[in-house]
Amino acid sequence: MTAYEISQARRILLLYITRVSGHRAATVAIEKAIKLLDPTAEVMSLNGFGYTYPLLEKIVNRAYMGIIKRTPKVWDYLYDNPKVFKRSEGIKKHLHKTSHQKLADLFNEFKPDTVVCTQAFPCGMVADYKTVHHLPFKLIGVLTDYAPHSYWLNEGVDYYVVPSEDARWRFLTKGVPEERLKLFGIPIHANFAMKQNRAAIAARLGINLNLPVILVMGGGQGLGPIKQIVRSLLKVRRPLQVMVIAGVNKKLIRWLKGIDPAAGKKLITFEYVDNVDELMDISTLIITKPGGMTTSECLAKGLPMVIVDPLPGQEMRNTDFLLQNGIAIRIDRTHDLGEEIELLLQSSHRLKEMRAAAMAHGRPQAARDIARLILEPPVPAVGPRSVFRSAARTMPDV
Repeated sequence: MTAYEISQARRILLLYITRVSGHRAATVAIEKAIKLLDPTAEVMSLNGFGYTYPLLEKIVNRAYMGIIKRTPKVWDYLYDNPKVFKRSEGIKKHLHKTSHQKLADLFNEFKPDTVVCTQAFPCGMVADYKTVHHLPFKLIGVLTDYAPHSYWLNEGVDYYVVPSEDARWRFLTKGVPEERLKLFGIPIHANFAMKQNRAAIAARLGINLNLPVILVMGGGQGLGPIKQIVRSLLKVRRPLQVMVIAGVNKKLIRWLKGIDPAAGKKLITFEYVDNVDELMDISTLIITKPGGMTTSECLAKGLPMVIVDPLPGQEMRNTDFLLQNGIAIRIDRTHDLGEEIELLLQSSHRLKEMRAAAMAHGRPQAARDIARLILEPPVPAVGPRSVFRSAARTMPDV
């Protein structure tokens, strides 16, 4: 039995996985919101997978990147597959149990009163550790995609923060009590809730707000067919301004900087930036991969989305959410992209409807709402395992 005791000071442990990821960006947004509400709170942000299994994390990350780049259909098969989920239960339980000693060292030293996980794996580890040792800290799971999967369901989790009504309903059907579900959204930086000076931003970047501005993103890794997208956009007949965020993709950055756009076209290349909110404010629409964080940011800004080449699994689920709610269009063939963008730009009514739909589903204050939940007094101990009536099954298909 661990000697863990909660400190009198407010101490919050934030766990994510992968350094350059939406999971980490979500923890950063939560930490900043906590500090605004309670500057005295002590907050530790940690890569939960890297801390407990550093070698395994590197292996899994390489395998994941290799699969989604070379054989995405394999990931599509693996993602939330009930057969895979059932067969992996033994591995999951083993990893949970063998993580206890490292978690004990961490918890006995830091003594958090609340633990927040923005990814399912550390959430499962901590939930198992909490339940086995009957520990009193509050555990919150924060989803960073618009469709939950079965690996989130664990005894010991006090609250789940979900991004949409559909996600909330899916958890309800799994037997999670309604009072443990918080429909707050995906936590993003507070800047996405602010109205910026568009004219000042445009002037600084050399952008003409009287002409269409297309923002192209591929997440922090600069993934997706960005080269094909840019080539297609530069063939559009009308004057166009294209801003590309290439992230940490060095090859893509070199390629973009070597392009000499034709007359009437402007191409601006960014690497990893911290002013995405400003770029969104001056954009007419965005062409992007529908990661959870990017999607949440676009909704907060009311920015119409064009989805190209979504990854199987979570990105496909996010795409379904966006299409069903009239927020985005999906273009499967990049060589048709230029023509589709021209048609969309010609329809001001369609763009207006997409903006309105995005704003209607945006939750720009999610980080603040989550911080308030974190800073609330501790909740009573989690009940018996029967709290989750069907935790071994996957989410229903709807």
